[in-house]
Amino acid sequence: MVLLRRVGTGLGVGLGVGAGAAGIGWFYSSVLLDTSVRPVFPERVLAVGDGTVVLAASRLAAQPGTWGLRWATERGSGLAVMGPVAVADRREVVRPLVDGDTPEPGTPAVLDAGPYDPDPAARGLPFEDVDVPGPLGAYPAWWVPAAGDTWVVLVHGRGGARREALRILPTLHALGLPQLVITYRNDEGAPASPDGRYHLGDTEWEDVEAAVRFAVARGARRIVLYGWSMGGAVTGAFLDRSVEADRVAAVVWDAPLVDWRATLRRQARNRHLPPGLSPLATAVTSRRIGIDFDRFDLVRNPPAVRPPTLVVHSAGDTAVPVSASRALAAAAPGLDWPLRYLEVPEAEHTGSWNADPAAYERAVSSFLEDVLG
Repeated sequence: MVLLRRVGTGLGVGLGVGAGAAGIGWFYSSVLLDTSVRPVFPERVLAVGDGTVVLAASRLAAQPGTWGLRWATERGSGLAVMGPVAVADRREVVRPLVDGDTPEPGTPAVLDAGPYDPDPAARGLPFEDVDVPGPLGAYPAWWVPAAGDTWVVLVHGRGGARREALRILPTLHALGLPQLVITYRNDEGAPASPDGRYHLGDTEWEDVEAAVRFAVARGARRIVLYGWSMGGAVTGAFLDRSVEADRVAAVVWDAPLVDWRATLRRQARNRHLPPGLSPLATAVTSRRIGIDFDRFDLVRNPPAVRPPTLVVHSAGDTAVPVSASRALAAAAPGLDWPLRYLEVPEAEHTGSWNADPAAYERAVSSFLEDVLG
């Protein structure tokens, strides 16, 4: 999930004027609720050769572990899989090219936490395209079959896509868990929300409920919820509001959004906005879509159903603050919430798998084996 990427130049104008501040708050809110996707390519390919790619030095280019590198092409986009940093200095970062396409020198690109495309076949897994009937229509999903009757419903983050889940599918498949990788309203191919805006989990949870019912109708006895970023807010709302929540045997959250206000404050700081603007934009957003942000502070208002939960978050996350996950982990015993917390150093938002795929997969497997039996 990338929030407020497009809040930029000119926001300082008129900050001392009430009307100007209100207008900026409206704009900030509009960016948050915008469902359109505008790819950004902040990195630059300097050279390619001998199984390596050389990127202009930046904090993102030097992220630890295994990452995708994506760039625009005439037919869509190119995608390469890059291994861990081989050499880095102030000017350039050299990484091995492990798989995929090869970019041209000079190409603008972006590091992508999802290094696989386009569907589960890229991970060597059989799957079926299915349509999940939901409250707004039919929602496309991938069903990855397995022998067990505990299904995993996988939920991506804001502005993301189903391919976010491709990293973890083989690990879950090895545990014998059928998987349903879902879309929700405003995703590509899925129905739009009535107002065309994100509702930040406040309505999207109904689409998760539809997916759970789909799984149950096809033989699921228990459900595991797996969410990234805003997928945490969406599945958290499901656990609080859905009549199907008792079916959930376990939850895995990666860089979850468990406190919307804390996340919006972080995003405002990222954009060097005055501290007073974040509450204003939050209030504007609440009025525009009817969301009660108190319900999305899971320390103060934990969900009604609290299954065993694994939270994985990285200390280097600049999009969703790790402090909120730390606070939830600290509060969990007093909330009667069996919660296991794993913190990964350095990596960016939802980059914990990328930093060390083997360690991440061991943590997920160990947790689910312990909980599911």
